[in-house]
Amino acid sequence: MNTDLSQLRVAVLGAGKMGGILLQAFLKQQLFTSDQLTATVAHEERAQVLSAQWGVEVTTDNLAAAKSADLILLGVKPFQVADLIAHLQPVLNPEKMLVSFATGVKTETMEQAAGVALPIVRSMPNTPSMLGVGMTALCRGRYVSDEQMALASRIFETIGRTVIVDEKHMDAVTALSASGPAYIYIILESLAEAGVKVGLPRDTATLLAAQMTFGAAKMVLDTGYHPALLKDAVTTPAGCTIDGILELEEGGLRVTLIKAVMRAAQRAKELAAG
Repeated sequence: MNTDLSQLRVAVLGAGKMGGILLQAFLKQQLFTSDQLTATVAHEERAQVLSAQWGVEVTTDNLAAAKSADLILLGVKPFQVADLIAHLQPVLNPEKMLVSFATGVKTETMEQAAGVALPIVRSMPNTPSMLGVGMTALCRGRYVSDEQMALASRIFETIGRTVIVDEKHMDAVTALSASGPAYIYIILESLAEAGVKVGLPRDTATLLAAQMTFGAAKMVLDTGYHPALLKDAVTTPAGCTIDGILELEEGGLRVTLIKAVMRAAQRAKELAAG
């Protein structure tokens, strides 16, 4: 397929939460023009509302949208993916490319549903993508070229960072990166509650906990230092931090977080197996 962005026609089939986030990011960052984009939803009334809101064509006809597109993004629910691809068979060919962000649906499953040697990329974004600070893992199907993988990465860079992994790691990605924000919110909530316990107003405690978490994460990303090294830099001899760390270790926080990711990864495998 031609990967010249200015020449691509893009269809977002199932422009729900993530599909809508991507589509709006494409427009905001001028990756694609409104004339290059088409989206679909289940109901005509919703299509009219979104078309007026986004300034792009929004329909309920998946087949027509896919027929005119070079790049097809699938935003439907996981149990709908195989049936939708099978429905699209009459308009699919190796010159098109498909990108799915449905949890747990393997590239092999999608390739079988397509019935042709279709380039398919599987992705796993997370919810901070809605603010442009997401993390998306990508893996390739059998027929995807390096140039097409680069295109897939470019698409998801509009909503944050990307990483390319082997498909065997996608369940682990789901458990860590996609489920991970929920773990962090629990930690944030707990730290804010602790701030209230030691006398801070709740809004101040929440602000302190949230900005501290953001800053700590940015230190890891921007410096490239191992988290343990950054932790040691905060932990002065006989200071406050080491006493706090001792409580965390005695409470089993480290092991609990590891076990949470392990359990979520196991559940992701179960869901992928049907």
